[in-house]
This record gives sequence, structure tokens and C-alpha cells, in this order.
Amino acid sequence: MSAARLRPLLGAALDTTPAYRGLADALRLLVADGRIPSGTRLPSERDLTTALGVSRTTVSRAYAELRDRGYLESRQGSGSVAVLPGAATGRRQGGGLQPTSDRLDGPVIDLTCASMSAPPGTVAAYERALEQLPRYLTGTGYHPLGLPALREVLAADFTARGLPTDPEQVMVTSGALAGIAIAARAVLSPGDRVLLESPTYPNAIETLSRSGARPVALPMGAEGWDVDTAEATLRQTAPRAAYLVPDFHNPTGALMPEDQRARLGRALAQTRTVAIVDETLVELAHDPDMAMPTPLGAHHAGTVTVGGASKTFWGGLRVGWLRAPRDLVPALVTARLTLDLGSPVMEQLVLLDLLRHRDTMLPARREAIVTTRDALVGALRTRLPQWRFTVPRGGLCLWAELPEALSTPLTVAADQRGVVLAPGSQFAVDGGMERFLRIPFTGHAPEVVADAVDRIALAWEDALTGRPARSRRSPLVA
Repeated sequence: MSAARLRPLLGAALDTTPAYRGLADALRLLVADGRIPSGTRLPSERDLTTALGVSRTTVSRAYAELRDRGYLESRQGSGSVAVLPGAATGRRQGGGLQPTSDRLDGPVIDLTCASMSAPPGTVAAYERALEQLPRYLTGTGYHPLGLPALREVLAADFTARGLPTDPEQVMVTSGALAGIAIAARAVLSPGDRVLLESPTYPNAIETLSRSGARPVALPMGAEGWDVDTAEATLRQTAPRAAYLVPDFHNPTGALMPEDQRARLGRALAQTRTVAIVDETLVELAHDPDMAMPTPLGAHHAGTVTVGGASKTFWGGLRVGWLRAPRDLVPALVTARLTLDLGSPVMEQLVLLDLLRHRDTMLPARREAIVTTRDALVGALRTRLPQWRFTVPRGGLCLWAELPEALSTPLTVAADQRGVVLAPGSQFAVDGGMERFLRIPFTGHAPEVVADAVDRIALAWEDALTGRPARSRRSPLVA
């Protein structure tokens, strides 16, 4: 990270007396929050001294304090490198997300799962699909690329959104996460670098890491993506692939603007990086009249676009899809056949029916999402006014910044108050994010969300005072 890039992140750090202490605290917080990912080389003392207009002693003492506290290491040939104390294993173990099987409101309120119950009309879609099923029963039932009729509809959707697509470029998968796994298996080899936004979807981190790839963190800011940093990171690391969520990013809710997509697409092409773009939330704009940017794949030919039915319709409908460049389709088919031989025919027919009726289903879906979102925002502003967040324009969750780095203690305390939360660290590529918390605004009625925030406010007081709590259950999130 260059001194010029670091300077605006430090804010008013040097206003503290003594100045070295303010600089050290600001840098420590940036590392702990993940805004400076672990493993990042910091500017030399001389470069930072020049950029900040302070004495060399100020920077030297700040770096020395960070080394003493375990946030900085001096490595031969690498200079001063940011690290997290005691984080030799990087992200904490068990970082994958396990969705809950029961979404009924009860004494324990689960605020971890960013999913919804099935929308009205789902049973009718199954009934209509069942009428179509007999025509497929005379075949083997194996469709590695998916049913032709479904692929045609998905291809037409991409084309209408500005990414010309033929059905031969579409593969139907057993959910979006399966699509990510297929893409990883087709593109990555052990030891390859893969760029991931930090924070990002935890199961994607696990899936890509288990492919043998080496994760490279691209820090997300409060306003979304820093394309300057993205371009520099791509040049410096030349990753084989990049996993990106440009549409209502999970967990921050950010939407990447068109101009940033164009710049990022050029940078990806220059480094010959395959983009694995997650579009599972693309249809969940809260304002139905919002003008959406064109798919990132329209700006970078080497993009594999992943979609799925879980967020738009229902998690129990385990159907997703991939849209890929023509030359990559054979590798994707080969990779897919090592995992399964195709998605269930019945569920594909259901999804086909839902897509044909979405114009009548999605308005009520959006209304329910916005109602619960507003209830969550109102309750947080009333009960926890010191928490900071940006109200998302789409997606299913809110990313809150806490006044103190107590995300994990908060989840422990909240568990004792009957609310299950996922700490920010679960969404970090290299650890940190202890000042952040993802709160989905789906799955519960507005009054239940308000009750949950009341309990979270009490748990926040517990975390601040360090009250002891019993061992917490493993988080269950999606």
C-alpha cells in the first residue's frame, strides 16, 4: 500500500498527542478492521514521513509500537508488513456458513440467514411444473448443461441486460454455490492466487480456499470499491481468478457503478484474470424503477457469471446457473461431471415457471424486503444511534460499523439474550472486521426485528462492560 493511498485512510490520526500514538492507533484499527489486509506491505518510514509531513521519529515510533503489539512485522525483502496478532491461521476455523433449517419465529431470533421463505405462487409453480414432467420421464434425466428451455430463458435474460448470450454459454447448476465450486475447479490449480473482496460471502472464501488457491484480499471501503487499489492489486499479484459481487454486495449491500465496472473489466483483462461474478442478488433492487448497471461480464470477456434462485425465490429450490465464455464451457462441463451429472429436472421446471411469472411475484417480494429493512433501520437508529451504516438500495442485509471492535463479544452476549448473530470476522478474508456486523432484514416480521434490536442493544451493553457469558453456539448463517 502506497503512502498516498494510506494517507486518506488515517483521517485525523495525527491530531492526537503524542502524534506517534495517534498514528499507531489509526494503523492498528485499519488492520484490525481488515481495511489494511493482513500481509499488506506498508510504506517505508521515509515515504510515509514525506506523505504525512511529520518527523521521521513520529513514524518510526508508531511502527515500533505496532511491532510491539503484534500488528507489524519486518520481513526480509518485504519491509514492514501488516499482521493480525495471533492470527497464524488467518480466518478462524469453521468459517463456512450453515443455513438454518427452520425459519419460524420463536424464543430465539436468528439474524444470520440472508434468505426468505417461499413467495406466494410457489405451490402453483410446482403444480404447473408437475404437469410438464411426464414428457421428460422417457429420457435418462441427466442434463449436465441443464434443460434447453431453461437455458434459453436465462440466455435471453443476460442478453436483455446488455450481455449477449447464447443458450450454449449457459449451464444450470445445483445452486449458486455449486456454480462457484464448478468455476473454481475449472479455472484454478493448487497454488493459484484468487482475489476476493474483503468482506465477502464466507462460503465463497471456503470454496475457493479448498480448491487449493491462495486468497488475496481486496478491501472494501464504506462507499464500496476502490478501483485504484483493485488495479494496483491485480498488477502486483496477477491472480488467476477474482471472485466479485458487484450487485448489492454481500454483506455491504454496495452496487458497483458502471464506470467502475468498465475500469475493473479493463484491469482484469490486462492481467488475464478470470472473473467469477456472483449475481445472486441482482434482481433484488429495493426500488423497482432503479436503473441497473450492465453486467460486469459485458466489460470483461473472461467472466464467468453465477446466478441462483435462492435469494430471489426460495432457498429450497436448489437451482443456479453459470454464464461463461464459449471457450471455457468445455472445461466447466468437465469440472461439473466430477461433482454431479445435472440438476433435478423437476426443480428446473419449477424455476422456469417462476421466471415466467416473476413480474407478478417480485413486486410483493420487494415490498416485504423494504418494510423489514425500514423496521431494522428505524430500530437501530433509536436503540443504537452510535452504530454507523449505509441503508442499502438492494439486497438482503445491512452492514453495520460498531463504535468498538467488539463484534465477536457482541455475538456471544446476544446469544444469551436470544438473538443469533454472525460476527464481522466471519466475512473477512484475512481476519479482522471486529468493528462490523452483518444483519439480514429478511425472514422475520418487522415487529420481531424490532424485538431483536432491543435485545441486541442490551447485548451491546453486556459486551461493553465485559460481562461473562456462557459458551456460544456455532453460528448458522447463509
